[in-house]
Amino acid sequence: MPRRVLQGTVVSDKGDKTITVLVERRVMHPIYKKYIRTSKKYAAHDEKNSCKEGDSVSIIECRPISKRKSWTVVDETTDQSGK
Repeated sequence: MPRRVLQGTVVSDKGDKTITVLVERRVMHPIYKKYIRTSKKYAAHDEKNSCKEGDSVSIIECRPISKRKSWTVVDETTDQSGK
């Protein structure tokens, strides 16, 4: 079975080797047929502590590393706003 890959924005890098990634999706409302944005936060493993707040990252599913952490950082692109 293929592993899921998600893209999102780092909202917290306070943990050691852990970041929190906010992933936003657009889904159609079942009754109103209008697209709405839903978001979810994932705890991801960042082995090198290289990701900072505001970075755009790709995360991939992995084996459970801790109680909340089942995702690993694959690719990182820094935010261009100068933070």
